[in-house]
Amino acid sequence: MTPPLIVAGVVGVSPAEKLQLIQVAILASGACTLFHLYGLWKFGARLPAIFGVGFAYVPTLIAVGSQYGIEGILGAQLIGGITMVIVGYFIQFIRHLFPPVVAGTVVLVIGLSLYDIAIRYIAGSGNVNAEGFGNLSNWGLGLLTLIAVLLASQFGRGIIKLSAIIIGMLVGYLAAIPLGMIDLSPIHNAPWLAVPKAMPFAMEFHSAAIISMVVICVINSVQTIGDLSATSVAGMNRELSTKELTGGLLGNGLTTTISTLFGALPTSTYSQNVGIVAITKVVSRTVFLLAGIIVLVAGFSPKFSALMTTIPYPVIGGATITVFGMITVTGIQLLIKDEMTARNMTIVGLSLALSLGIASEPAAIEQFPETFKNVVSGAPIVIAALSAFLLNLLLPRKTLAEEAAERDEPPTTATPSAAATGSDNG
Repeated sequence: MTPPLIVAGVVGVSPAEKLQLIQVAILASGACTLFHLYGLWKFGARLPAIFGVGFAYVPTLIAVGSQYGIEGILGAQLIGGITMVIVGYFIQFIRHLFPPVVAGTVVLVIGLSLYDIAIRYIAGSGNVNAEGFGNLSNWGLGLLTLIAVLLASQFGRGIIKLSAIIIGMLVGYLAAIPLGMIDLSPIHNAPWLAVPKAMPFAMEFHSAAIISMVVICVINSVQTIGDLSATSVAGMNRELSTKELTGGLLGNGLTTTISTLFGALPTSTYSQNVGIVAITKVVSRTVFLLAGIIVLVAGFSPKFSALMTTIPYPVIGGATITVFGMITVTGIQLLIKDEMTARNMTIVGLSLALSLGIASEPAAIEQFPETFKNVVSGAPIVIAALSAFLLNLLLPRKTLAEEAAERDEPPTTATPSAAATGSDNG
């Protein structure tokens, strides 16, 4: 629910449209989870995995939405979803092009690029010019939420530990009531039951937006490979099969494409759920069927979606900053799966420097072509992905042992000339 909340605050939709974005996001999560649980023909992972609108897309969605609105997002997303289907079909042939050093770099940049969003939300709004931005009451509420999340996650056990984000948001929400930060009017005005309409928003197709979305969709496919592989290994003690891998990527592309037609943002696997499967070893289809049905039923009730719109920004920021931190750590975990050779450190370091550097100083590329600026402006993930991908292809591959052997190799000495040896025919 949080990604559409964040995106809605950037693209400037009406309260009714914001409510609709949340409702279809919940519906998409339930429908995608059930679809992947059982599959259809070649589509669907048929694994115990939870799907929904993922945080990995948020920086790109914000960059595209700030320029082209929700119409530009959905138009680019439609092409991105089709691209994911194509990637799923050919993944067994191109999987080697996205090793951990590439995927980890991109995931790391995703986490790092989300921090400013969380801080702005803790300060009171997604807009720094909003009234009351940075008030101590906003910071107090955000930090209270964060502390509640930390206490539940670090000192809680069982369901308390696994529900840390929800508990933190509940504590923050209850604390916001006496502070007058809760407006319940959206709940009173929302109906109990509603069926989403097809094509609630128009679609616009902009080349820069499409390129950005295609890049993040391809990268998300790599993340999906990691999530499904981890679910199979940690929960079922076996390697992911080619059929499950292909079906998962094909299915994710299909569900993202169909979700676009109803105004839902792009879907992906939930990495947090992979951790839950690893800890609990619960892989029963019945459990995941019930989870999918519960989410699906909640998605048909605008009352529930309206309740989500009443959550204050500081509560969202205080709860999600820990999630963003975990995304960053996940990127680091992916990186260390490869040897940290000088080559790989160059790929990671240069990709980080270029992506985050240009994102922090957009005026530095002011003289570049307009299309290039529109693609990379505000979306460091695109630069990081392209940089890591190209460097991985171009730089010579060497292991730590090979690099150590090169350093220890003695310098080559020239063969002494006749003059140097003192030979003289005179």
